[in-house]
Amino acid sequence: MALNLNRVLLAGNLTRDPQVRFFANERAVADFGLAINRRTKSADGQQKDETTFVDCEAWGRDAELIGQYCQKGKAIFIEGRLRLDTWDDKKDGTKRSKLKIVVERFQFIDSGKGTGVAGAPSGAGGGFEGAEGGDEPAPRPSRPAPAPAAADDEPPF
Repeated sequence: MALNLNRVLLAGNLTRDPQVRFFANERAVADFGLAINRRTKSADGQQKDETTFVDCEAWGRDAELIGQYCQKGKAIFIEGRLRLDTWDDKKDGTKRSKLKIVVERFQFIDSGKGTGVAGAPSGAGGGFEGAEGGDEPAPRPSRPAPAPAAADDEPPF
C-alpha cells in the first residue's frame, strides 16, 4: 500500500510585503516569504536561534486577503502543501529548482490590539475554515455543538 501525504503547517512572520498579481481571468496570486524561528539550547546552555525562510504562494480570495491585510513582519499561520518548481536557467541552461509552499488555508495571528485579526477590521476573516479559492471564509461557530445524549439501550456509535 502506497501512502502519500503532502501537508505543511507553519506559523511565522512575513519577510516581505505580499506581491499580488491578477491574471486575465481575474484570479489572484500572492507571493510572500515566511520566516519561522526555532529556539534551542546548545550543549553549553546558550540559547540559540535558528531561522528558516520559506517562499509561499496563495491563490484566489486567500491571495487577496493576504495582500490586503498582511505586510512585512506580520504573523500568520498557514496550512498547505509542498510544490517543487523546476526550470532551465536562462544564463547557462542548467536545471534549477525551488521548493515552495502552496497555501490552502491560513489564519491571521492576532496582533493583540483589539482590532480583530492581524490589524484587520473586525469581521475580516483569514479563512482558515474557508476552502482554497472560495469567495468568503466560512463562518466559525463560537463553540462546538454539544453531542446528542445517547439512550441507554443504544450503542454509542
